[in-house]
Amino acid sequence: MTLNLVELSAATIVAVNTLSLKPGQEQFLAPVSYGIAATVVDPATSWQRVAVDGDDGTDVVGFVSASFDAEALDENFRSILLRINVDADDQGRGIGRFMVQGLVDEVRRRGHSHLTVIYEAGDDGPEAFFHRVGFTPVGETEYGEVVAEIRV
Repeated sequence: MTLNLVELSAATIVAVNTLSLKPGQEQFLAPVSYGIAATVVDPATSWQRVAVDGDDGTDVVGFVSASFDAEALDENFRSILLRINVDADDQGRGIGRFMVQGLVDEVRRRGHSHLTVIYEAGDDGPEAFFHRVGFTPVGETEYGEVVAEIRV
């Protein structure tokens, strides 16, 4: 497997929109188009990358979206992982870990002290994945979602 992270582009956006999920995962993830729309809302703070497999970079296997806003009123949103998904057929191959590591490298490059993620706990949800890649729960939102972070 030869993985690379590349910026979301016109060449990759269609493939990102067709990434599949395993049964039960859809309840934990809004449609990809919602995450991509964040770029239009505030392109200055949005960071979106596509994981591609293969030497020619045409096999899109994952998508990660984050936001970096040093002026966000809520510290949880200053450096936050907004979305990560790996195509159902490619899950379990280290692609998610690869994307999180690329994002953590970007967090360091930008001088932030931590990366936050907010998620809903549940049997088919992302909690176990987030724990495996280094996120530690640090709180809860007013809606009962888990707030977790990686210190860098």
